[in-house]
Order: sequence, then structure tokens, then C-alpha cells
Amino acid sequence: MDRRDFLKTAGLSALAAGMLPGADALAAQMAHAGAAAASTGIVSGKADYTLRIATGILELGPEKFVSTTLYNGDFPGPLLRFRQGQPTVIDIFNDTDHDEQVHWHGQYLPDSVDGADEERTPPIPAHGHRREVFTPTPAGLRFYHTHVRAGPNLARGLYTGQAGPVYIDPRHDPGAYDREVFLTLKEFLPYLTRMDMDTTFMRPTGMELDLVTIAAHADTSAGKVPPGFELAYDAFAINGKSLGHGEPIRVKRGERVMLHVVNASATENRSLALPGHIFKVVALDGNPVPHQAEVPVLWLGTAERVSAIVEMNHPGVWVLGDTTDADREGGMGIVVEYAGASGKPQWSPPPKFMWDYRLFADPKRKPPQPDEVIDMLITLRQGADDGFDVYSINGVPYDWKTMPVTRQLQRGRRYRLRFRNASGDIHPLHLHRHSFELVNLHGHPTAGVMKDVVLVPPFQTAEVDFTADLGGLTLFHCHMQQHMDYGFMALFETV
Repeated sequence: MDRRDFLKTAGLSALAAGMLPGADALAAQMAHAGAAAASTGIVSGKADYTLRIATGILELGPEKFVSTTLYNGDFPGPLLRFRQGQPTVIDIFNDTDHDEQVHWHGQYLPDSVDGADEERTPPIPAHGHRREVFTPTPAGLRFYHTHVRAGPNLARGLYTGQAGPVYIDPRHDPGAYDREVFLTLKEFLPYLTRMDMDTTFMRPTGMELDLVTIAAHADTSAGKVPPGFELAYDAFAINGKSLGHGEPIRVKRGERVMLHVVNASATENRSLALPGHIFKVVALDGNPVPHQAEVPVLWLGTAERVSAIVEMNHPGVWVLGDTTDADREGGMGIVVEYAGASGKPQWSPPPKFMWDYRLFADPKRKPPQPDEVIDMLITLRQGADDGFDVYSINGVPYDWKTMPVTRQLQRGRRYRLRFRNASGDIHPLHLHRHSFELVNLHGHPTAGVMKDVVLVPPFQTAEVDFTADLGGLTLFHCHMQQHMDYGFMALFETV
């Protein structure tokens, strides 16, 4: 009996039946994560994985080379596969001339190993080494990446190739698929531009911020200075290869393929479509969704992850690629090739589709009332720092030089973060060391979807709840590198 026959016999409805943890179970996991992570007792012996940070040459395709900083000489860095609750040891060597941080994005870890200067995590020193010991949790798709300030230096931070996938295997995996494929999306060769980014893929139909709020916090220099710098790129790749280069995803008719997709971009939102196929979303940011909706397009903001099952029932040779023609033709795609099929890979645009987190929500769940609401009004001053926009939370840009604690939290209390985006940008907002529950999007109540990054469109509101179960420092920021570098951060301390 092969894996597929076994899964048929066992029943493929396990995921839909709720065998993976939901909002309450994830909160319980987080409550015990701090103690578990600190009690591994492993300090010597051979490491489970080794990461080496060094500059290298990445071959995206014939005669298309990129020089950048990489993990273990490649992009993405190696897939790190952990077992939930099983202690792990990572050796990290830094062969560069500057200190580095490796952030374990999406995990519930102590601030001493989470990987952020602001949280006082000791850096990996230039030409030095650090051993990290922790207990991976929670289960699901996470990733690791550099977490240093780049500013105007486009050879630092997330503009480099320092990113790689993490998958934490659950203790009990229903296994409603035949095999897994990991895809890490990334742009290379960044340059500065003043071109605005597209935000219409999730333009809400609900409540926008009132005009009084927008006017009261508008940049008084608008119309007097040009728009601030944005980032653009000359090269695009999935798993380190531009479309048409590297190995295709080879499939058989009837297979159920689990795609684990990581958007490792420094600044860009990404979309993926596969002509003639539908994505059944089973997890967002590694956390199982209450409702496994089927969608024609996957949208991922910077640092978001999606796990989705695709039934391979449309034979041919296809392009799994970005819906933006220029980016896909520039390399943001990969070939999917059915057994026995041949010919040139085909692309056709998907039907029009608006991305909405509420598709995956639990309509029956009513989130508990928070103990406290923290309002965050997001504004910007256009081109205020050598041509870069400066971002503020409640009127104050974060001082990354002194790295002050913005607000103290009480351990065990449930906090509601209320984001009011009075800037003209879309923001992927990330909270370290926790998952949060989406409870209100653009004026519409929702529940059950657990994430660690949420996209908030221009002039819209969003509310998320989290429980401050982990003591110590917790960084909150926009995950776009230049937004984070120029003021869009806050630092919480749980006591």
C-alpha cells in the first residue's frame, strides 16, 4: 500500500475535522513556550544544524548571477525541519565583516534567542560564532531571516539572500496530502525608485478612516517634496531560480501536493496562480485556519506564509507564477510539469479575485474581550530622512539607536492592538514571539484566524488580539525593510 492508498483508507478529512490546533490551542501552546524553550539542557556536543553567513554568488539562470550574502552559500538557506517540542541546537558562523542576527520568525522563543537587537538578543559577531539552543514551537511553517537595519544600504538586511524555510512537524500530522513542496519567493538586485506599489488586490469595501483623521495627520510637506523612495528589483526568483531555470515541480495526475510558500521579500507583496488549478488553504503563517477555503490566487504580504493543497487534476506543463506579468516574466515563477506532458510551459491569468482573511475565519467563534486596547495610529512624513519616508506610531518614530521600551505589558493579559493606517501605504505588521487572532478587519468582526503578520491597506483599520504570555522584550514592526528602518517599530516589555 503506497502513501496515497493509505491516506485514502485513513480518510482525508482529518484536517477539515479540526485535528490541528485552533486559536485556543495555539494560545495554550504559547503559554508554556517560554519555560520549554529555556529548559533544553543541551549546551555541548554536535549541533543539529549549522548555518554559515557569507557572501556568495547565486546563479538565477544562465548568465544571470547575483552577488549577495547567503546562508550556506545558497538561497534559500537550508530547510530546517524540527519536531515540535524536541530541543534543537543550531551553530551559526558569521564570515562577514559586520555583526548579524538570525531571527526565528513565528516561533515562541525567549527574547535572548529570538534574534533582534531591539530585544537585546546577543548578535553573531563579525567573523564569529554563536550556538543557539531552543525548543521549536508551535508546529507549522515558520522561517528564519536576517534582522539588522539596512537604511540606505541595499546590500544589508532583507535586501540580501539571508532567508530560509523552517517546518516544525506537529506531534500528530493528519497527512491529508501526498507530498510537500517548499517555495521561497525573493527579489534580487534592488534599486531605489519613487514608483508607488499596487494595493488593490485586497482593497476592502468596508469602513475607511474618516477624512477628519486623515486630514489631521496628513504630512504638511505633501506637494512640496517628492514622494519618498520605494524599492524596485531587477531579478525575481522562486527557490533561487528564475522562471524557466532550475528543476520544475514534477507531478502526477491525481496527486495532492501541499505547497508551503514563504514570501521572503524585503518589501514586496506577492501573488501566485496556477492555471487550471485551485488552492485549498489549510494554514496561514503556519497556523491551521478554521475554514479551509478554496481560492484561485494566493496573496502573501512580506513575511507571510501560506500552506495550501493543490489537487493535480489538469495535466500539462504550466507556469506557477506571479499574477503581475512583468514580475512573472522577470523570473517570479516556476514550472509545474505533469508526468508524460511536454511542450512550452503555459500561462493564463486567473479570474479576478480579492484576497480577504475572513474567507478562512470561524463564523461561530466569539473572541474574549481584551483586558486592554492599545491604539496605534500609523502616519508618515514624506521624504523626511534623505528622501526616505519616516513612519510614526501615535506621532513618534521609533529611535533605533537607543531602542527604548515603548510600553510595558502585564503577563497573562489579553491585549488588543488597534491599527489605524493613516498613511498611503499597505503595511505587513509583525509581532515577534507571539501569534495574534484577527478580530476586526476594516470594520467587520472576525475570529479564529491566527497569524503573526497582518496586511493593513491604506486608510483602513484592523484589530488583533494576543496574550502576553512570554516575559521579556517583544518587537512589533512593519516587515517592509525600509518602513522598519525609518521609524515603524515599537518595543513591548512583558513583566
